[in-house]
Parts: sequence; structure tokens; C-alpha cells
Amino acid sequence: MKTSELRQKDVAGLENEVKELQKAHFGLRMQKATQQLTNTATLRLTRRDIARAKTILAQKTAASKEGQAQ
Repeated sequence: MKTSELRQKDVAGLENEVKELQKAHFGLRMQKATQQLTNTATLRLTRRDIARAKTILAQKTAASKEGQAQ
């Protein structure tokens, strides 16, 4: 998922996206463990998507807290 798509989402949407990505990553790990996963690069991609979503989520929450403090 592109960062521009993630930045358009609100905090609740980002939290939901992180949960979905984590579920997908878990499924891929199980496929790898049972020798059913053919393209192991998808593990790396989902892991990076999770990190990307969490980073944007942290930025949005920090910006909202900063806005409330002023």
C-alpha cells in the first residue's frame, strides 16, 4: 500500500489497516511453516507495509496530541 493512500485515512482507519496487515502476515507465516508459500518475498512486503502504517499512525497521533496541547 502506498503512503499517499495511508495518509488519507484517519486514525481509526489506520489502526484497522494495521490489524488487517498483521493478520495477513500471520497467514503468510503459517503458509511458510507448512511449505505452502511459494513467493517468500511477500513476507517482507507485508512486514514493511505494517511498519509504514504504524509510522504514519504514530505521526498522526503525535500531531493530534500536539494540537490539543496548544
